[in-house]
Amino acid sequence: MAHVNENYLKLPGNYLFATIAKKVDEFSKANPDANIIRLGIGDVTRPLAPAIIDAMHKAVDEMGKTETFRGYGPEQGYDFLRNAIIKGDYETRGIELDTDEVFVGDGAKTDVACIQEIFGSDLKFAVADPVYPVYLDSNVMTGHTGSWNVEKGIYDGVVYLPCTAENGFKALPPTEKVDIVYLCNPSNPTGTAMTTAELESWVQAAKENKFIIIYDSAYETYITEPNVPHSIFEIPGAKEIAVELRSYSKCAGFTGTRCSYVIVPKACTGYKADGTPVELNPMWNRRQCTFFNGTPYIIQRAAEAYYSPEGQKQCLADVNYYMENAHIIRNGLTKAGFTVYGATNSPYAWVQTPHGMKSWDFFDLLLEKAHVVTTPGTGFGPHGEGYLRLTAFGSKENTIKAIQRIADLKLFK
Repeated sequence: MAHVNENYLKLPGNYLFATIAKKVDEFSKANPDANIIRLGIGDVTRPLAPAIIDAMHKAVDEMGKTETFRGYGPEQGYDFLRNAIIKGDYETRGIELDTDEVFVGDGAKTDVACIQEIFGSDLKFAVADPVYPVYLDSNVMTGHTGSWNVEKGIYDGVVYLPCTAENGFKALPPTEKVDIVYLCNPSNPTGTAMTTAELESWVQAAKENKFIIIYDSAYETYITEPNVPHSIFEIPGAKEIAVELRSYSKCAGFTGTRCSYVIVPKACTGYKADGTPVELNPMWNRRQCTFFNGTPYIIQRAAEAYYSPEGQKQCLADVNYYMENAHIIRNGLTKAGFTVYGATNSPYAWVQTPHGMKSWDFFDLLLEKAHVVTTPGTGFGPHGEGYLRLTAFGSKENTIKAIQRIADLKLFK
């Protein structure tokens, strides 16, 4: 008989954003005249930059000619993009990388889930709480956790690192033995960001305790404060203990275009059962060569255009547009009486619910009374209870309307 992967059965329900979509769809059908504004899912709304569109058109034309047609590309990515990544994202910050330390992918969500395949089945991992659901759910599916603890709302066998108002919603290094830690900086969902000094303590802890940091820097383009690193490799010694993932979804609007990359330094090592160190770089290379046929040539040319002078200027204008929305959310809700975190180095605002209201209850209230879609904090983990995440990826007009609608509810009379 065909036995199923019973780890899937540990998952308590639907993927968070699928649950939100179902709720919104049901409300919309019951209230067809409601003008719903979506500040929930972090999907961009600005069109691709002209420089990127031009590059895609050119690449499409190339694919239509015998002399410039491309078939299978290198699984690791074309050198033109890998070298553009090194020059544009790392050399500008004093970080040296070799081309074969860069691996182009089709989205950070995929990379986050797949990177665990090069580690042992008996690994123990830690995540910030609250956390981007894919870090946790993908490990559940591959058997790296115990059962779902209904009473506590957590998985047995996972180390949760509480992110609370008391610690500025920034995870502290684990005090117990772990093999891998997932870090997102700036954070999704809280929008807060670790400083250089705080990341230095993480790198030191990883070196002392021999754990690997899977570092997600998908939102680094939104950093505005000078003491917040754009890459973990700005910290001395980080190449020995960290793998960095980055996406073009939020910096260049590629949520529907799909492109990302993973940096696996040659200095970064895991360990065999007998304690022998093993380089992770060739292992990830082999994984990609076996399971992945590469990101399409047209998409990689589009990503390369992001690093052109025109691409940088045009994409930064979109980032600034979204950050203006973030400030509208933060300032408007603060004025209305809410406690708001984030929205300074990130397109996300982390908003405390009023009067101790539960996250899903406040989600329902805003949907029903203000016709505004948000994301309940509890969907990101137990320490997310009592908060909502709002995204800045809508239009400025809709963002202003949404915040005004919420303010008009006068929940802090």
